[in-house]
Amino acid sequence: MITFNCIDVPMPDFDPSMERSWIESVAEKYGKRVGELHYYFCSDEALLQINRQRLNHDFYTDIITFPLNECDEILSSEFCISVERIADNAVVLNKTFDSEFQRVMIHGVLHVIGFDDKTESDEKVMREKEDECLKMLIK
Repeated sequence: MITFNCIDVPMPDFDPSMERSWIESVAEKYGKRVGELHYYFCSDEALLQINRQRLNHDFYTDIITFPLNECDEILSSEFCISVERIADNAVVLNKTFDSEFQRVMIHGVLHVIGFDDKTESDEKVMREKEDECLKMLIK
């Protein structure tokens, strides 16, 4: 099950059915199944509060991933995503909002699959995986 919810912003304009199919295809590509993936869209300030309260981090970010299980085969997680940060990053990176939105959505899934971006080399691999996944998106 993949759900999309809003905390303090309007629901972004996207096709939930298409996104669900895409996310399930990405999971399958890595030999995983979707358990429960819950996306929560919010403002910068709401995500900053979540970051402070749950992780003791005091900085803005575009996504925070909270895995819900320890199972290697079944992906279950909550993803808190700042729609404002996505919009700002899209401008800075000269991307469309939609492409940055999808990159961030799949970034969280890749974290749950097991990819990280803590080091420069990990970040490079993560970007490559994001690009591969974005190419799988049927538009």
